[in-house]
This record gives sequence, structure tokens and C-alpha cells, in this order.
Amino acid sequence: MVPGVVLGRSRGGAGVVPGPCRAGPEGRAGVAPVDCPDNGGVPEGDTVYVLAQRLRPPLVGRRLVRAELRVPRHATENLAGRTVDAIDTHGKHLLTRLSGGLTLHTHLRMSGSWTVTGPGRRLPGRLMPQVRVLLGVDSGATAYGLDMPVVDLVATSREAELVGHLGPDPLRPDWDAAEAERRFLADPGRPLAAALLDQRVLAGLGNLWTNELCFLRGHSPWTPVGEVDVPRLVALAARALRQSVSGPRTMQVTTGNTRPGEQHWVSGRAGQPCRRCGTTIRVVEEVPDDPERRRTWWCPSCQPGPGPDR
Repeated sequence: MVPGVVLGRSRGGAGVVPGPCRAGPEGRAGVAPVDCPDNGGVPEGDTVYVLAQRLRPPLVGRRLVRAELRVPRHATENLAGRTVDAIDTHGKHLLTRLSGGLTLHTHLRMSGSWTVTGPGRRLPGRLMPQVRVLLGVDSGATAYGLDMPVVDLVATSREAELVGHLGPDPLRPDWDAAEAERRFLADPGRPLAAALLDQRVLAGLGNLWTNELCFLRGHSPWTPVGEVDVPRLVALAARALRQSVSGPRTMQVTTGNTRPGEQHWVSGRAGQPCRRCGTTIRVVEEVPDDPERRRTWWCPSCQPGPGPDR
């Protein structure tokens, strides 16, 4: 058990104690996968935050000796000679800032991942067709962005054009809880799950955290936001994301139990008994107002309120 913020309790303990990230395409020495996918879905903000933490040591402060953006819009850009000044995140967006006032903006969505090779190592040839970003630095390390669906290169002064629409992010130093609360309450009739998934309201929450937060607060995912204690919800979301990135075993286990199949209260548990009351967990295929048509899991007993057909 890893001590920390207690979000819920199960037979295995308390807190938010996630398991390790999934291995990437190659696990051999010198080829280090650094992607941490979220249950096959779009990686959530805490996952991208940890990704940035893993990319910083081999890249930040290093000079680019080879840099390729293998997307039509930026294929002719020459970034060699620039220094990687910083790697930042906002929600699910990764911002790699380069000397000379440029920012490389990437988003993993469903398919993307990053892999770093050490000096003298190369990415396996079978993976090279998947490379969309290649950043080779003067230490000999190379970072590869594979199957990256979003690759933008902009002036750092124009970053707001890419991420300015996002809501406050609990993992950033400029986190503003009051602003997040205001954005939630701007549409009091909106279903809770749809509001939690909206990156314009609070950046970084994805489907896993949305389902688990609804359970932990005891609300049906279709409860109108105006009927929810929004300050307590926002505070819990912030604590959850921060605890999730606080250590090597603190990624997205909301029950406090790290055993496989025991990490979550409702997410991915359709047809199984609720860990709290024994009621069968239910699932529907989409959340209202969600263009990605993600699944919603909930316990009808522990989460009273409107159903999906309200």
C-alpha cells in the first residue's frame, strides 16, 4: 500500500495507488518505451504529465542534432541546432519548447506513443514507418513519436491558439480551482459525466477518472451539474490527479488495491458486483454530448439519480 490521499476504500486498502504503465513496443536495453496508455483509450492528463517527466531527462537542455517532423505540414522544417528548453503539459497536450521561440505541440489521442533510444541504439526497423516525430540530441539519445495524430509547430508566443481553450489543469502551477468551479456551473443542467469530460471545463480528466469520480461522489453520471457539490467535486478531482502522478505506483488505482482487476470501482467492470454494495455494475456505450462516444460505467445503488434514458 502506498500512503496518500484517501479517495475511497476497498478490501485492499485506501487511496489512489495505480499500477505501472504498460510497456511499449520494445523492452530491451537501450530502447525505453515511455508511453503510459489508459486502458486502451485516450491517455488522461496524469498519463501525459508522467510522460513529460520521463522525456525531460534525455531531452531538456540538449541540442538537437537531428530533428524530423514526418507530417506534410512541417516535413521541411529544420530544427537541428536548437536546444530543447522545456517540456510542459496542459491537460492531455504535450508542449516541447525549443530555443528560438518555437513550440512542438503533440497529442497522443488513441494511437500515439513515445519511445526513447539510448546512445548507439536504434529503433527497430519495423517501427520506423510509424515515426511522426524524431528528436535526436547531442548525447546520442533519440526520442521517437510513433503514430502521433497531432503534430504542430508554432511560435511559443502562439501556444494559446492551441491550448488557450482548455480549462484549468490541477497539475499545472497556474491551477485555478475557482475558475474550474465557475466553468462547471456555467451550464447547471448539463449531465455530470459530460461536464467532467469537457476539456474546456477542467483539463486532464478522461473516461476513467470521470467514471471513478462520479462513483466516489455518489452521483449518477447523468445528474445535472447544478445538483452536485461542485467545490467538493473539483477538490477531489485535483487531489486524484496529483496523487496519481506522485510516485511510481500511484497511477490510476482508485480503490487502493493494486492487484490486477481490483484497481477500479466501476470502470471496465460491467456485469460484476459493486465492491461496495454488491449491485451489478452497468455500462452504456456513450455519454450525452461526448463526440468520442465513450462508455459510462456506474452502480445504480451507490449512484442514485437519473439514468441514461432520462
